[in-house]
Amino acid sequence: MPNHLARETSPYLLQHADNPVDWHPWGAAALQLARAQDKPILLSIGYSACHWCHVMAHESFEDEAVAAVMNGHFINIKVDREERPDLDHIYQNAHHLLARRPGGWPLTMFLAPDGTPFYSGTYFPKQARYGLPGFPELLLHLSAAFKEKRGEISAQRQQLITALDSWRPEKSSGDIALDDTPISLAIQQLQQNFDPVNGGFGDAPKFLHPAELDLLLRHAHARHDAQARHIALFTLRRMALGGLYDQLGGGFCRYSVDAGWDIPHFEKMLYDNGLLLGLHCDAWLSSRDNLFSRIVVQTSAWVTREMQSARGGYYSSLDADSEHEEGKFYVWQRNDIRELLSADEYALVKPYYGLDSTPNFENHAWNLRVTQPLGTVAQHLNLSEKQADTLLASAQAKLFAKREQRIRPGRDEKILGSWNGLMIAGMAKAARVFQRDDWLRSAQQAMDFVRDTLWQSGKLLATHKDGKTHLNAYLDDHAFLLQAALELLQTEYRAADMGFAVQLADALLLRFEDSNDGGFFFTSHDHEALIQRNKTGQDNATPSGNGIAAQGLLHLSVLTGNSAYAEAAERCLKLFFPQMRQAASQLSSLCTALNEALQPPPILVLCGVQNETAAWRAAVAARYLPGLIIIVLAGDEAGLPEPLNKPRATRTTAWLCRGAQCLPPLTKLDELLAEL
Repeated sequence: MPNHLARETSPYLLQHADNPVDWHPWGAAALQLARAQDKPILLSIGYSACHWCHVMAHESFEDEAVAAVMNGHFINIKVDREERPDLDHIYQNAHHLLARRPGGWPLTMFLAPDGTPFYSGTYFPKQARYGLPGFPELLLHLSAAFKEKRGEISAQRQQLITALDSWRPEKSSGDIALDDTPISLAIQQLQQNFDPVNGGFGDAPKFLHPAELDLLLRHAHARHDAQARHIALFTLRRMALGGLYDQLGGGFCRYSVDAGWDIPHFEKMLYDNGLLLGLHCDAWLSSRDNLFSRIVVQTSAWVTREMQSARGGYYSSLDADSEHEEGKFYVWQRNDIRELLSADEYALVKPYYGLDSTPNFENHAWNLRVTQPLGTVAQHLNLSEKQADTLLASAQAKLFAKREQRIRPGRDEKILGSWNGLMIAGMAKAARVFQRDDWLRSAQQAMDFVRDTLWQSGKLLATHKDGKTHLNAYLDDHAFLLQAALELLQTEYRAADMGFAVQLADALLLRFEDSNDGGFFFTSHDHEALIQRNKTGQDNATPSGNGIAAQGLLHLSVLTGNSAYAEAAERCLKLFFPQMRQAASQLSSLCTALNEALQPPPILVLCGVQNETAAWRAAVAARYLPGLIIIVLAGDEAGLPEPLNKPRATRTTAWLCRGAQCLPPLTKLDELLAEL
């Protein structure tokens, strides 16, 4: 019999709808049931593409005996962390306090009926191993503890709530004068944590850190900092050549389990790839390394081929597993590759992908990664560069076609506002930099879907699947979509995108800003009351909502002339400034916003004959000019805000302003490029 998850739309929840566990979705009914029966809550948080979530489900949640213990002693609640990041943020923080170590997924929390946790963990095996207790025995122990130690649990509750509240930034007693010291500190901290051998930061597991790499690239350009530039570009190269990147189909996996980027957890997330698309555009502009342009082309092809719905919105993720095995879709046996390719193709691919060394994955398999530069392999085989390129392309096409015949990983087809914002921004920037109309149409279709489907009755909702749109949208939904609208406007001006940007910004100020202290709460003022209301500036796998909101509001203020947006961004920066002066690298997106608050981004408006303005924009877009806002107008737009309302020109004319200073109109491209 299906449990209470059967009517949900989340693919993750539906994966558990036929478990013998009596799962409930999070909601008032389940919480009231826990209070009425005076039972503790077992809260399990995960997501559909999560490998260890699947492992725990197969071991424990599909087992009748384990389910009987869960059902007899707990009210069991399942949460999709992608639909309810508010709950995930709170309980990841609580786990950190309780367990004194980082969390992850699956997150397994044991709560009192009021929602306060008293014990936590991540994955628990069915039988004791890995230094972890067996799950059924743990359940019985915690059920007994809940009954016998209520006083201790109650005392811990207040301590935990106090500790969680202390993590929220507090407004300084005096006025704060912003300066650029956090930016220099962030660069210093990132340099100290840089892995000079493999790239990236720290040791295994290796995560992607897009906000940090973006800050490094911007700083390197502004200050001519060769070391910062090396850290960013070397890290991106190592990631792109490693097994973290799908060498055949494009797109990055979520993180690498080893320090050298060879073996990932194989789930592919929309948010990672949206962020990395834009970052690789900037890396190409900064370096002109064709590796980065290839990554943009392949990843954009993957997005449009596998991740875009027929109605335009982008899907959330691809699973790590297929046929109940992690990575099975992606890895190869060497003999299968040898039999598929010609002798010349295999002679090239064998050293290029490291097939001449020992297997790097389970069951004597290879996860493809580049182990030698193609030029080195070509020289060893006495091939020209063109011959090597042709052979590699032919081999990759054969391998890709063969892989397409395998059983595919599952796809999570819910459409999230926040993650769509990140991918729309990435695709729009890629379209602008590489002059690809097909990528622009993809991004515009996604934005049109979001605006038509998730924006309802003047309010943004968070998720859509199977015809159902629901859940209050969060800070990240508004901030990331605002950034996406601004990227779209710079690639092709549409009044609808400008109007949506203003609606999103107004909602940020009305529904999320802390009017007393500044900054933005993660949940809106009318959101469900939970045990904590987060307001964080720290970047994680995605940049912080406060950092991206501040960046977007600063840019929108320049575009519209509405100073209220810039003032809200400044209040946000002042709130987080004391934290930025301590742990700046952890707040890199706020550091980027800080730089733009101290040095307002320049705005360039082009107007004139369409073909000529397109050529001018292409010339500007071919340069790495971080922070520059560029708008191209046909001259017949109505209702333009004052900063964009330029006189119609008979020849292409550029208006360039920096802060309150505007240059005389420019009518020659070389003059404009010199000014830039």
